[in-house]
Amino acid sequence: MPHSKSRTNESTDRDDEKNTVYGVNAVLEAVRAGKRTVDSITILDSARPDRIKQLLELARQKRIPVHRVPRLDLDRSLGDARHQGVVARIAAARYADPDELLESLADRIGTANPPLVLGLDGIEDPRNVGSILRTAECSGVQGVFLPERRAASLTDVVAKVAAGALEYVPVARVINLVRLIEQLKERNIWVVGAAGEAKQTYTEWDWTQPSALILGNEGQGLHRLVRETCDTLVRIPVVGNLESLNVSVAAGVILYEARRQRAQAESMLRRDN
Repeated sequence: MPHSKSRTNESTDRDDEKNTVYGVNAVLEAVRAGKRTVDSITILDSARPDRIKQLLELARQKRIPVHRVPRLDLDRSLGDARHQGVVARIAAARYADPDELLESLADRIGTANPPLVLGLDGIEDPRNVGSILRTAECSGVQGVFLPERRAASLTDVVAKVAAGALEYVPVARVINLVRLIEQLKERNIWVVGAAGEAKQTYTEWDWTQPSALILGNEGQGLHRLVRETCDTLVRIPVVGNLESLNVSVAAGVILYEARRQRAQAESMLRRDN
């Protein structure tokens, strides 16, 4: 068994390398060219301002998150690589424009296939995100929103676990998940948060309505403001000793209930006609 684990770690390391560009000029050119989506830029906290001024300005214009870290953190993640204090993480797929995705979802209001949307709040494990995206595609989700910070991005690991889902499900990044919830509400899409303390179970919600499901990470769940901004909360009852399911499993349980309800409604409509 340890050999299997070692191969998994080596594979993950190779995926990370393919997603990494380092060095001031290399990162600057990657951002400037725009051929690949830059997820984030990490800069040494002691980097000289004159060396990174142009890069910081370009990152601001393109809304690329920039993180400052101490040398030890950068050296630990890159080993012997000559990173020059600057590292960029590259996405494995292009992100959808969030405003365009919101409008395409709003256009589904009143149709036979109303919006079914997914928002991920602080889910950092790329394998969980990949698994969720695969389930989202299979269950008919029309759009997924990720926060720009403190969340997994579209790395090769995510793409590999998603098993082709990124070719079909539009994924957009937003600066503020609370603002996204407000925008969904403005478009008459009900926002449903998954939370263990909810009084309502996931089967009690009417998923045939335009709905957005918001999932939080396994440790903290939904952030407080996100939870408070949702229209309603639902829970998955558990009968074992553990408090909750893995978030990717929870996504499958809830999304397939939504799929079941919608299929049942479609069947009844056809029968009535």
